[in-house]
Amino acid sequence: MTLIVGGYAAGKRAYARDVLGYRDEQMSRDPADGAPVLWGLEALEDPDEALLLAKDVVICRELGCGLVPVDAAERARRERVGRLCCRLAARAERVVRVVCGVGQVLK
Repeated sequence: MTLIVGGYAAGKRAYARDVLGYRDEQMSRDPADGAPVLWGLEALEDPDEALLLAKDVVICRELGCGLVPVDAAERARRERVGRLCCRLAARAERVVRVVCGVGQVLK
């Protein structure tokens, strides 16, 4: 599995298309639909880690690089997403951070 992370509108899906060779119809926001690429991990209410590990590519927007939310529930959600990304990165074959459309392979 490849984990792609980066800021909002940084070019993460374009990287999956242009560099990894996936088509738009192979990308989905629904982890259970069988598409090889999941994007929008940060928006999922309760992501199932087992389903994520079955994907070829998981794309997640970085949430920890901005203002800390005042709302405690939002802070807790950001924490859960961050810890999930750490677990996914540990198990991933490759981790890529995309900034300004340029991918930097971290692992």
